[in-house]
Parts: sequence; C-alpha cells; structure tokens
Amino acid sequence: MGYSGARGGLAAILAAEELVRTERDHAPDPPVSTGQITGRFRLAVDRVQGEAGLYHEETSADAFRQAEGDTLEAAHLVRAHRSTLPQLARSLPVDPDDMVVARRIVPAHRTPDGPQLLGRTTDYTGRMLQRDADPGPPPPDPAPAAARTDAQRHPGRFSAFLRSADLLVEHPRDESEPFDVTRRPARPPAPRSAVLASMARAETGALVGLWYRSILGPDGDIHEVTLGEVRHGRLPLQVTHPHTGRPVRIGWFRASEAEAIEDLDGADEDRSRFDVGYGLVFGHNERKAIAMANLDVACRRFGRSGPLEQLLLMTTDGLDSAGFLEHLKLPHYVTFRSMVERKRAVRASGPAARTTEPAGRDCR
Repeated sequence: MGYSGARGGLAAILAAEELVRTERDHAPDPPVSTGQITGRFRLAVDRVQGEAGLYHEETSADAFRQAEGDTLEAAHLVRAHRSTLPQLARSLPVDPDDMVVARRIVPAHRTPDGPQLLGRTTDYTGRMLQRDADPGPPPPDPAPAAARTDAQRHPGRFSAFLRSADLLVEHPRDESEPFDVTRRPARPPAPRSAVLASMARAETGALVGLWYRSILGPDGDIHEVTLGEVRHGRLPLQVTHPHTGRPVRIGWFRASEAEAIEDLDGADEDRSRFDVGYGLVFGHNERKAIAMANLDVACRRFGRSGPLEQLLLMTTDGLDSAGFLEHLKLPHYVTFRSMVERKRAVRASGPAARTTEPAGRDCR
C-alpha cells in the first residue's frame, strides 16, 4: 500500500494529540482517580486486564482513563506497557480447584455437590436504568450469614459428578509445555493450549459473536447448549523460591471459569457420553469464559486445523483486527490515485474493456 504524510505534517499530528490531552486532563469536572475506576468500573477494568494479558488492576485503570473509556485502546496501552517489563520469574501451574469461590452457579443441576453461590451479579434483576447519580441512603445491613466452610469455598465440580457417573468422554492428558502466545504467534495447526490462550486474550465481543455464529443453524435455530458450571473467585499465584526451590505464594488473582457440556451426536462420536469444554479468563468476565468454553469443545469436535481454529487464532484478537481497521484512517492518497488511474485507463480502452467474463464461462 502507498502512504503519504498527513497534510500539515508533524505540526498537525502534535496539535491533534495536544487537543486530546487538553480535553481529557483539563475538563471542568474533577479527574477520576485510579481507585474510583477500579471501584466503580470493575468489569471494564477486568475486561482490559483479560484482553491485555496482564493482571494488574491499577495499570488497567490508568489505561482506561487515558483511553477515555475505550476498553480496546486501553488493552492496547497495557500490552505496549507489558512489553517493556522485565520477566522476573515464571509462575507455577495453578490448579483451578484451588480457587476460593466467591460466585458459583450450576445451571445444569438443581442440587449440585456444594452450594449455589449467586455472589455479586445483576443476572436476576430487571434492566432498569437509574438516572439519579445520588445513590441515596445506604441499605440496611443484611442479617449476618453463617461463615462458609472450606468445602463450600472449594466445592466439587459438576464435571466430576458426570465423570463419576461414567458420562464423560475421556481425552488423553496433554503433558507438553503450554504454548506462550505472548512470545510467538500461534498458527494452525496449533495445540489446544495455544487456542485457549488466544481466546483468553481475545476481544470479548469478537469471541461472543463467533460463539453465537457457531451455534446458530442455517435456518436461524439455536443448537442446544448446556452450561455446566460458572465460577468466579481468587486463585493463588505461586513461583519457585530462588533460594529454597520450594513453591511460595506471592499473591492472588481473580478469575472467571466456565465448563460447557456438549451433547455428542456425531456419527463417529460416543453418543452415550458428553464432552466438556473449558474456559478461564482474568477478572470477572463470565460472558467471555462461557463463550470460550463452548468454542473449546466445538473446536475439538470439528477437528483441529479446521476453519473454526483458524478463526479463533487469527481473527479474535482485538488489537490485530482494530489495528487493521484503524490504519484505514491513515492517508492513502497514493493507493487511491493509482486506482483512479486504472479506472480511467479502462474507460479510455473502450466499452469492450469495461467488462470481463467469468473464468470458464462459454462466451459464444
């Protein structure tokens, strides 16, 4: 493609950037602090953390403020910042069963092993807009709840119940080193770890849209989808101590987890069992985790290296797709001028050159 500098050159570019900073940093309203953003816009902050691939609430909040609420631009800023950070250590693999659960729902079973914890959610309330910025008086303190036991904070999985009933297809365990999508791009055919990592950093809307298309039949009907379990809670972050060589916990991070149950009905599938897809993402982003779990099992069913895997690896990254879209706003004077000149050349060649017959068509 041919590019040309913007009219006005560097002075115009600097003036445009200064206008952004002036409007953002010198607005009549008081600036929003980092703490206010993490407290008031927690879901947006979690979305930035997940799509950027860096778990640090304050950094994501600062990027969200600088991007003026554009979560995709904020993720871009955090990824750029992430690339400048030194790698001090590699964390140890985390066992999802170590999650201290704050929210856990099992839509597929009325009385699952362990409690149903609704947690903090608006899933069961009406979508009514509240225009009054004043929150009013605080609600009365709720009745004290009984302290949850360790078993309630670490409930058994619904998939474990299905496995105990011999209703799950067993897949060979992958013992290979996880694919690091932050170090090199993943291209089909790719291991499952690369597909899962790509989905974990994918743009939420792109992943949800691709999932919805994958279950939407040609006549508009929805293929049956069953959600086994959704969790949100804290997971321990562990590294190897440099002196003792033992695992040591250096902190916690929040994550959302989902398991999707697939009813096997293919000609070469075991129709007496189910398959389960898995999703795990940073922060509280259940929508993304659910889409990820469903696409994981769909990718396995329809074969690796297929169209779905290609879409997941190459089209769901928000920074890639948005970057290509944004570049269209750059000056393309040279490119478009060459297109105009080709059109004029065709017109000058006469009517016969203006149309072409499709290849293989009988032109008699």
